[in-house]
Parts: sequence; structure tokens; C-alpha cells
Amino acid sequence: MSEPRILLDGLAFGESPRWHDGRLWLADWGAGEVLAVDDAGRTEVAARVDGLPTCLDWLPDGRLLVVAGRAGRLLRQEPDGTLDPYADLAGLVPHPWNEVVTDARGNAYVNTIGFDFPGGEYAPGAIALVKPDGAARIVADDVAFPNGMALTPDGRTLIVAESYASRLTGYDVAADGSLTGRRVWATVPDSAPDGICLDADGAVWYGDVPNRCAVRVAEGGRVLDRIDLDRGCFACALGGPDTRTLFLVATEWSLAALAGGPRTGRVLTVPAPAPAAG
Repeated sequence: MSEPRILLDGLAFGESPRWHDGRLWLADWGAGEVLAVDDAGRTEVAARVDGLPTCLDWLPDGRLLVVAGRAGRLLRQEPDGTLDPYADLAGLVPHPWNEVVTDARGNAYVNTIGFDFPGGEYAPGAIALVKPDGAARIVADDVAFPNGMALTPDGRTLIVAESYASRLTGYDVAADGSLTGRRVWATVPDSAPDGICLDADGAVWYGDVPNRCAVRVAEGGRVLDRIDLDRGCFACALGGPDTRTLFLVATEWSLAALAGGPRTGRVLTVPAPAPAAG
């Protein structure tokens, strides 16, 4: 694969990229902002969030959802730009909440790492289902530091990165949104899979922070591609006009970055071997 190109530099702590409506969207944890970036690297602050904007996705009606991770809330952006409470997650688990992914029925899946990070004693995490009316309940537990999540285009399988177990885990999605049929989708030894995305060949790209790379794997764990970087890769997304651009969000990991500096975060792009799923 070709060398990655820098699209955006100087982020405090970039995370959770998503391609939406012709632009790349991502959270800058250190700045408390949700950004939208065009293909020239021009940025717009789409939202400012108290409580760490850990991840974002959209409801079928186009409204933005943002996880306020430290506050344990799922927020919904209204047409006037305000962020209103959508679901109380702290009432389910009193620890930071992490990734979110939505489906075509308006369900949102949100995961929690299950302990206070950094510094807390490890405990397994969980996945919650938030229904369109904002009601939330736990639908999976005993997840080893859940990170990135992706739904297959038919909405029938949820894939979750378990960073502390070096694997990607699959669940069957039931008609009511429940998760069943837990299984190992891919084992990735000596890796810490973080943010993920799914391509049209059925492969998953995942970011790996300690190994400073992005990796593409097939179901079962066969490595298809690897991109080495000079800093930790926290997440990846497929997008661009033909969805054949791979966006990589990379940062030098440090606690100081979570507080806004030093600004070592960047977004890189590289042509992908397959377009986005769906």
C-alpha cells in the first residue's frame, strides 16, 4: 500500500472517525470537540461537549448522537445545534462509556470499558442497547475493554474489538435489538484492536495503539494488510467519494493529551483495497 498522507495535524487527541455527508467527522477528546473535516483538511466545530466526547454516530433521521463518556450520557444534537440528553448510561454502569454505533431501526449500541481508566483496577466491560425512545439496557457483558464496533450492512451482526483480549468478537443481532450467539470473529495475537471499520470484502480494519499500526484482517484472523505509523493508531474509517479512502486517526499516547496537550494528533489518509461495507 502507498504511504499515508497527512490530512489534518495538531489535534489534541483525535478519536472515533466517521464518514458522513461528504466529510470526515471525529472527536477531539483533548479539546472536547466534535469536528467535521473536508477533503482539503478544513475543519468545522460541529459540537462542544462537556464530559469527554468519546464517540459519535447518527440516527436514521440525521440527528447526531455523541457519547459524553465521563458523564455517562448519550446526547442528541437538535436542528438548532444544541445537545440534549438522550439516554442515561451512568445509571447502568458508573464507569466511562466509550463507543457508539447505530442501526437503521434507530437503535444505538454503546459500550463501557467497565472500570475507571486510566488508573482503575481492571474489570470487564459491557454493551448497552439504547432504543429510539431513549430507554437503555445492558445486552452483553464480560467484554475485555470493548472499543470499536461495527454493524454488518444487513444489521444482523455486531463486531466488537476487545482490546484486552486481542480479538474481535461477533454477536447476532435479534429483531428486538438483543445480542446473542457470541463468538470469536477473529483472533489477533499480540494486538490491542481499538477503533474499527468494515469493508465490502467483509474484512475489518482496526487501529492498534501500542503497535503503532493499522491492520486489515479477514474473519478468522488472517492478516490481509498492515500500515505502520510513527504513533499509536486509535481508530480508522473508510470514506471519500467512492468510500475507498482509509482514514487513520493517530496520536502519541499520553495522559497529557487527554487534557489538551501536547497536540500530537493527526488524521492520515491512504487508498484502501476495498470500499466501505454497504
